[in-house]
Amino acid sequence: MKVAVQMTAYVQNPTFGSELLTQRTLNSPSPPRGEGEFITNIFISESVDSMKYPCNKTGLLYCVYGFISHNLSMKIAPFKVEDWMNEYEKYSKYDLGNTTVQTLSVDELFELTGENKQQFFNNLFKQKLGYGHIKGLPAFKEGVKNLYNTVEPDNIIPTIGAAGANHLVFYSLVEPADRVISVIPTYQQLYSIPESFGADVQYLRLTPENRFLPDLKELKTLVNKKTKLICINNPNNPTGALISGKMLEEIIEIAKSVNAYILSDEVYRGLNIAEEYTPSVADLYEKGISVCSMSKIFSLAGLRLGWIACKDREFIEKCISHREYNMISCSLLDENIAALALKHYDKIIERNKTAIKQCAALLDNWVKQQKHISYVKPYAGTTALLYYDFDMTSKELCDRLAKEKGVFLTPGFCFETEHCFRVGYCKNPEMLKQGLEKISDFIQESEKVK
Repeated sequence: MKVAVQMTAYVQNPTFGSELLTQRTLNSPSPPRGEGEFITNIFISESVDSMKYPCNKTGLLYCVYGFISHNLSMKIAPFKVEDWMNEYEKYSKYDLGNTTVQTLSVDELFELTGENKQQFFNNLFKQKLGYGHIKGLPAFKEGVKNLYNTVEPDNIIPTIGAAGANHLVFYSLVEPADRVISVIPTYQQLYSIPESFGADVQYLRLTPENRFLPDLKELKTLVNKKTKLICINNPNNPTGALISGKMLEEIIEIAKSVNAYILSDEVYRGLNIAEEYTPSVADLYEKGISVCSMSKIFSLAGLRLGWIACKDREFIEKCISHREYNMISCSLLDENIAALALKHYDKIIERNKTAIKQCAALLDNWVKQQKHISYVKPYAGTTALLYYDFDMTSKELCDRLAKEKGVFLTPGFCFETEHCFRVGYCKNPEMLKQGLEKISDFIQESEKVK
């Protein structure tokens, strides 16, 4: 990966005299072996910077390299959501923090699908535990293909969850100084990973006033000729907002105007409260990248299996090349179970949509009864972002609710916003009701203290 640098220095040397040099682009994995090799990466600057290094030419080269190594090593922001969940899940008596739909056990999966469990595992246990299919089990990729209208198995790359898919997209595509535009609030990967690669990340803020949908006029002002990627999350986590097919087409037109890719994190696609169909960006746009997984739609997060789908062959080849460095292949066991689940998508999605509708109604009834809580009603997914009107940071509120009431929530600060918290409302209807009652109790008790 190239490292982009802006640095100006004076070389003081009796032989060469004084030269004003700027190091702009370095593509060297190790310190230079000789002046000639390294000096080709240093160019004369047209402007003078205040950073001056009085040293000889050879010394400058190592000085520059040391500066680059020290200051431009990959640094990534703490992953707020995951750090919070790792710390506070232990207090969870009422789990309104996790965002899966009533996770399936292996027994429940076979009961729901009607498959012969003994025969399946007899066949599986006969398989040698090698690497399996490096580019993905054909039955798994065929099942994924059926979730799209125009995607073929060769357009699909299996990954370690959607988290692995998102990382692989950025790792394969983004270089320093590329512009990346990301909606916010969203899953932090979509902006923190490209930031760590040196991208020029611009935020497209989603607001309750706009029902947490992208402002396309603002998006047009953010794109430029250096825009590599526009990142969306559809349905959105944490708000439950749903971008329509019409709006997706408009976003695609904006991307086409600068020849940019669109990454759409679609891990909740299909989990709509209404019956409307949600198209995938991979079906609508050649440079549309769909990321999804077995975790949310299929209630099988323990499989740790996701995928990238895209019809742009150059991009797919880049992903395959980069994938060889950090994973080689996915789990043979995971892919076999996932292939079975994908074959019965209709049964699983019907189960999960029924659960979502039931839990969404419970949440909505509770919000209507609260004088200090408001929200934009979610259209899809398993999450909602609830706002409150009292003076307390989201971190303090969720910390106290966890420790005093056993209610596990995710604070708004994890999504770069405040005076709100995320509810994962689809795990268990009875737990949801009890957890919401505990939040009501906390608010009432806090009012009395005042």
